[in-house]
Amino acid sequence: MLKEYYCRDVTEAGCDEAGRGCLAGPVFAAAVILPSGFYHPVLNDSKKLTARQRLMLRAYIEEHALDWAIGTADNFEIDNLNILHASILAMHRAVKGLRIRPGHLIIDGNYFKPLNNIPFKTIIKGDSKYASIASASVLAKTSRDAYMQELHIEYHKFGWDRNKGYPTRDHRKAIELFGITEYHRRTFSLLPADEER
Repeated sequence: MLKEYYCRDVTEAGCDEAGRGCLAGPVFAAAVILPSGFYHPVLNDSKKLTARQRLMLRAYIEEHALDWAIGTADNFEIDNLNILHASILAMHRAVKGLRIRPGHLIIDGNYFKPLNNIPFKTIIKGDSKYASIASASVLAKTSRDAYMQELHIEYHKFGWDRNKGYPTRDHRKAIELFGITEYHRRTFSLLPADEER
């Protein structure tokens, strides 16, 4: 069962991101503040859920959370900063988008940069341990998937409705055949290694 909080008696926001390993598109992050006693039996790390479960949970979280916000860093920022720092930038933007100022942050992963003197704790696999981080995981993932679905309308040759920009065999084959778009991350290894071709 997911834990309700890391710090008791403080307004705590959970943060997570989605899309770090993709070849195209932004990295999305979410920050979520949950009410005391929040519970949903299906809630977990978004990677362990089906697309249908994630969408159901997204609606539930958005309705029941005290506050939530989404932040992004686009592929140009990813190329300029690197994916780690761009992910942190997206999380900073999500936290800044909250209407309620949190008194503490819990972050999925092992690295974060301080923001506005808010105390924080990084937690490896936090999205499978804490409800607020799991909720942020769901919102970041579903928001990014919806964004890539929209991009697919214009760039249907890359299969972003299915692969969401991740480095699948079909996605890399499409890059090989059609070249890259303005949404591809140029500092990533976009094509298979020579020995794999």
